[in-house]
Amino acid sequence: MNSLDFYLFNTFHYPYIPPVEDVPSSWVTLSNKYCDPKLAHEVYRENLDVCVAAEKFGFDGVLVNEHHVTAYSIQPAPNLTAMNIIARTSRIPVGMIGNALPLYANPIRVAEEVAMLDVISGGRVICGFVLGTGMEYLSQPINPAFARERFWEAHDLIIKAWTQDGPFVWEGDNFHIPNVNPWPRPLQQPHPPIWIPGIGSLDTVRKCAELRYHYMTVFSPQWFAKRMFDGYRKSAEESGYEASPKQMSAAVPTYVAETDEQAHREAKAHLTWLYHIGLRHPAHYHIPPGHSTKASFTSFIGARMKYGMKDHDQLSYEELVKDRYIIVGSAQTVAQIYQEEYVEKLGVGGIIGAGGVFGPMPQWMVMKNMQIMAEEVMPLFRDADGQPSYMKRPSPLGATLAERAATRGPATAPMVRLDGVPHAVDTRRAHVPETIANAGGEMPRYAAE
Repeated sequence: MNSLDFYLFNTFHYPYIPPVEDVPSSWVTLSNKYCDPKLAHEVYRENLDVCVAAEKFGFDGVLVNEHHVTAYSIQPAPNLTAMNIIARTSRIPVGMIGNALPLYANPIRVAEEVAMLDVISGGRVICGFVLGTGMEYLSQPINPAFARERFWEAHDLIIKAWTQDGPFVWEGDNFHIPNVNPWPRPLQQPHPPIWIPGIGSLDTVRKCAELRYHYMTVFSPQWFAKRMFDGYRKSAEESGYEASPKQMSAAVPTYVAETDEQAHREAKAHLTWLYHIGLRHPAHYHIPPGHSTKASFTSFIGARMKYGMKDHDQLSYEELVKDRYIIVGSAQTVAQIYQEEYVEKLGVGGIIGAGGVFGPMPQWMVMKNMQIMAEEVMPLFRDADGQPSYMKRPSPLGATLAERAATRGPATAPMVRLDGVPHAVDTRRAHVPETIANAGGEMPRYAAE
């Protein structure tokens, strides 16, 4: 088994905004007058090309996200992004991290869209469910104090819709749906794998472990991520099982080049933009009242005070490197960090951000990073064949038409009644004269015009 899976994570930054001293926040209050649709088109085009290239380079999956009212990520509809990537690839898993469940008036919309993507893709969807940052709620008609209960009720509704025959009625505290009966159902059974990102919520860690979902950290120093992963393993043990490394991934933007010096020279400006401008926002935007439980908020603030955690835009580039908010170096350096600090110390089975667009990074630099990662780093963490994990799993559809025909369940024949034929006939064979004759009818004759 591969000791690490590598996921490209593209957040679709829009970097064409004023200098940092003129931008108190790149979220919520930054006017959309700065968003030029022609430049946004280029952002989408280049980022989508990078996502599609992840399959050629041999990544284990490509992930996109959802955010609103921000230059950090112009991806308010991740399912649309995923559809574009799915249409241009053939085997690589595609994940939406996620859909922000509390923001939906009807979560069945998420159930329908994810199932549709899973069927179209041939069972390649990774389904991320997210609470959404506090910033999302400043532009939505949803009280953040009810976000968590809306999230878990929406989750329960979607899982039931995917796994229980409909129609049925849902009467919850937040959602009332008289007829739950989504078409289609997901191809992957009982449903696509579910990933949930966390930024320090103890409740999220415990619930993920209890449900055996994939847990990922986001933009965290390494010591903080270790606390979360240790908490996941402890919660899994309390739930009666031993967590696998493949249930945990660390999101840490990584840039690799020919030498350590060259990597830092190329990456410094772009990764600094990511943390100093892309993630720039006041603290009260991030955690509005009620968005976090008392226990999680107390733990988060306590950790910040104890370890002197700074806001992202206050961290120097050297601090970003030192605390492993980012990883930058030669292939040898990066591989050593992955092995010693992530495989052995953190015990995770996935790296998210081992490629992708970081801030205003030009596409040639993005592709260079991905190629060196694919050729000089990834093979060190894989079996001798070098294959990504998904190539070792059989496709839910099967590889050939014969395999698909042999393994899919029986389907009701599409029947129709024709004029002059007393019994319904199978439309797939209605053009064969014997089909009509056996149904007690005659092939119709049409007068020439």
